[in-house]
Amino acid sequence: MKQSTNSTSTSAAQTLTSQESRLLVRETLRISASLASNAGLSSSTGIHEGAAIPLMDENRRMGLVGDEFRDSSLKLICCEEIDGRRWKYVAEKDSFGNFKNNSIRTVSLHTPQAPLDELMSFIRSYVVPEGFPESVTPSYVPYMTWRALKHFFGGAMGVFTTQTLLNSVGISRNSATPGAVAINWILKDGAGRVGKMLFSRQGNKFDYDLKQLRFAGDLLMELGAGVELATASVPHLFLPLACAANVLKNVAAVTSTSTRTPIYKAFAKGENIGDVTAKGECVGNIADLLGTGLSILISKKNPSLVTTFSLLSCGYVFSSYREVRSVVLHTLNRARFSVAVESFLKTGQVPSLQEGNMQEKIFSFPWLKDRPVVLGSRFRDAFQDPGAFLAIEPLFEKERYIVTYNPSKGKVYALLKDQAKSDDILKAAFHAHVLLHFIHSANNSLSSRSQQEHLMPAATDFELHIAESCKMVSTSYRHFKNNAAEQGWRMSDSLLNPGRARLH
Repeated sequence: MKQSTNSTSTSAAQTLTSQESRLLVRETLRISASLASNAGLSSSTGIHEGAAIPLMDENRRMGLVGDEFRDSSLKLICCEEIDGRRWKYVAEKDSFGNFKNNSIRTVSLHTPQAPLDELMSFIRSYVVPEGFPESVTPSYVPYMTWRALKHFFGGAMGVFTTQTLLNSVGISRNSATPGAVAINWILKDGAGRVGKMLFSRQGNKFDYDLKQLRFAGDLLMELGAGVELATASVPHLFLPLACAANVLKNVAAVTSTSTRTPIYKAFAKGENIGDVTAKGECVGNIADLLGTGLSILISKKNPSLVTTFSLLSCGYVFSSYREVRSVVLHTLNRARFSVAVESFLKTGQVPSLQEGNMQEKIFSFPWLKDRPVVLGSRFRDAFQDPGAFLAIEPLFEKERYIVTYNPSKGKVYALLKDQAKSDDILKAAFHAHVLLHFIHSANNSLSSRSQQEHLMPAATDFELHIAESCKMVSTSYRHFKNNAAEQGWRMSDSLLNPGRARLH
């Protein structure tokens, strides 16, 4: 802005602060961009077309106007960011200025990554933990380097040792047969190692769904044993069946190893986790030796293979279920958090550690997508109608999250804002379960009437439930946290596994 020679203009300009000046410049550019976007601008105003195009390019470069907003019928709803990538959500208005149904559009604001960067990101997701290098100590890198080198030499030696052992037991006098059998055996073991490596990528799930994954791993172990027994009926399919069985058993081994330490830690009182682990492994080895000796005695009588496997498998699965059920953890993951909130809403008290662990669902596996509450969801999953978002947005003006219900999917969605901290995420999860409780209660009251049994509540009913849930959460969340702490529960937002999407 050029300084005016007029004294009055000079004194007026001096009263503007630097912030007001920037706002004035930005508003001037916005109006210029809006005028330049009209189709008949050059003919009606006499402005040269070549001068308007550079102005529009400059505004786009500065982020003041985008291609998606040149049409006056589009309105920006919100922005979203996931791992540094950003999106804009816009909605279309009709001729009367009202939002059209199902008019939300997604506009990407990031450029695609280079192929090399995508490859490196993919490799990092397999070989380093989340948050690396800040999430680990400096000794992690040299330790893993030497460990990888050791396993490299061990795997190389395994090829020769396996072939040597098979030759020693005298499989066949034909020199070609032991080599072929050794290769098949090595391929079987290699397939199991690949399965173990791929499944290890799910390592963070072992923390917040510990019991569910431990029991699922035991089921996979039994399934792998059944596939191995099937090779006796179809020996010509030995290699594919043995590979599949070994993959299942190695995945089960990863699950058992990854969940072992947290379980032992729950039993330790003080700094005796090493002693607890050593004694637990000793008991397991003794029981394994006793079972092996018993099976050797039984096998001498040539019992029915199917009957014996069925009985032993049933005993294994039942014992595994009781083992997992007997573990008492002090942390609130998604399953135990749901139990705690439901009990609090019904009785006004958070259940004890023993009660909460006993009521936890063990068969709710982490990879299932039918959970009624989605924490940290994407905007496009929670809203299809922009009017629904604008109607409830004022209710969460002072909160760092937004909770809503999508009747078409039958789920409650908790969207997190970019300022959300650990306590905000916990509060959003609590609010989502409160809203789900209100909706279930309303649906039960509707289903009790025969004439309205198959009717869905109107959108205004959902908005009313959300407003009621806001009032209840504002008065009861702090009491819920204090009651949970008194019962010995420890809450952490990471154990609830929130999504990475954040609203801006």
